[in-house]
Amino acid sequence: MKKYFLLSVVLALSFVVAQPLSAAGPPQTGGQLPEFKFPMPSDRADRSYLGLSGWESTFRIPEIKARVVIVEILSMYCPFCQKEAPMVNQLYDAIEKDPRAKGKVKILGIGAGNSAYEVDVFRKKYNVPFPVVPDPEYAAHTLYGEVRTPYFIAVKINENGTHEVIYSKLGSFGDIPAFLEALKKPAGL
Repeated sequence: MKKYFLLSVVLALSFVVAQPLSAAGPPQTGGQLPEFKFPMPSDRADRSYLGLSGWESTFRIPEIKARVVIVEILSMYCPFCQKEAPMVNQLYDAIEKDPRAKGKVKILGIGAGNSAYEVDVFRKKYNVPFPVVPDPEYAAHTLYGEVRTPYFIAVKINENGTHEVIYSKLGSFGDIPAFLEALKKPAGL
């Protein structure tokens, strides 16, 4: 009997220890993103787009030079992400053509479970014009609540270096002009 009790205790403890350390859920509007350092993009154009300079090997989302950063959590293997890619590219184009948004609203992709090679294949196949950073071990994905993909989070970057989540949603963001207007208001654009 002792043997079975001890075995059940060991199994229960191993189950608790084996659970991933994740956020309670996806980032909530009004909250903040959990602290995470991403690998610095190797491409100079990607670093320039994000406003990142210097010789640092990592960066945090609040360090991006923008008023709003739209984060897309995606996977190269996700059929919904593949289907949504042209729409996200249209969003990028709309931002770049809008004088109130250009340079103030940036997009960053996070390849959940994707290596640098996989991220590069996805970018080339779908002509993705914005940076996508790899998250091969699901570290950021786990911190962001292990959301399904594609998942969109918009973060307002404050002048004092703090940030606030102003949008957090699974799936398509819908109508591009309406989505952009909804982001501009809380960002003061």
